[in-house]
Amino acid sequence: MGRRQTDTEIGRFVLLVLLLLGSVSCLMVYLCFSMAYNSVSSSSDDGVVVSNNNNGDEVSECCRGIEHLELWGDAVKWGSDFKVDSSEKCCMACKDMCGGGRGGDEPCLCDSWVFCGDKQACGSRFGECWLKKQKDTLDPAQRDSGDHVMWTSGVIFGKGEGIVGLETEYGVLRIKLLPDCAPLSVSYILELLAQRHCAGCRFYRAESRGHNWDPEGNHIKNASFGPPYALIQGTLEAHGAVFKNIPAESCPTVKRGAVAWVGSGPEFFISLANHLEWPETHTVFGFVLPQDMENLERIARLPTNPDVWSSINVSVLEKPVHLRFRRINTSH
Repeated sequence: MGRRQTDTEIGRFVLLVLLLLGSVSCLMVYLCFSMAYNSVSSSSDDGVVVSNNNNGDEVSECCRGIEHLELWGDAVKWGSDFKVDSSEKCCMACKDMCGGGRGGDEPCLCDSWVFCGDKQACGSRFGECWLKKQKDTLDPAQRDSGDHVMWTSGVIFGKGEGIVGLETEYGVLRIKLLPDCAPLSVSYILELLAQRHCAGCRFYRAESRGHNWDPEGNHIKNASFGPPYALIQGTLEAHGAVFKNIPAESCPTVKRGAVAWVGSGPEFFISLANHLEWPETHTVFGFVLPQDMENLERIARLPTNPDVWSSINVSVLEKPVHLRFRRINTSH
């Protein structure tokens, strides 16, 4: 028996619908795999993740420098032949030569920059952008500094670079510094690193995540925001080092592992949780590598005594934990 014409039309319609559904399904699968791949590929080997779920995306666009500072070093691009209209553009030009830009794997050809942005003082040199290469990025060569210097300078740490160790009796905390976001803060840390001691530097407050945040630092629904406040606090005021209050620099949302000042320093803290509830007023100048966070958790479990600071209940360590900075071998 022959098929009726209506049956044929219905069959064609069903076929078209199935083809459309198949196309939509393929598109959705592609998008999901693309998002997953981008998230994984944005992780760097030194453990500092720059994905949309980490502080990295909030600080990766930083391009700050220090005014009235002239860094020395071998020029890889001469400022007499390269002029830009802002220090940020000079910084970005250096970043583009470091790793191929945005965390690439190519060699870092530029790790410091010098820009002349004072039109009156610079004269014909206004806009010059010198891109340079340091022999030691943790001890950049400095030619001059002070109010009489017309240059603004900054440092760029390439992939796997700019990691210092904060040494404690409970293990080393490797910290990835952020000189392009907090150059004044990082400059002070590098001073402490050069001294090879940090007499007076210590942790004196330790508060765990309690039942308020999960192991990844995410706040648990309907839980309080403290106490405990999920942080380790201390001071980086070292004997023999002159500390000057540091103005606010980059102040992103404080996430787990963030190393930040309390106010303008020298008091500082390292966060054990994602503090989305805090206002963005803390200068973040580094991140503890994820693989070292357990050492920080060990300190959070040390014996403490209760105290009250400005009507806030805190936990003070029975025995302070002394600190010092040291270089980290990143050749591997």
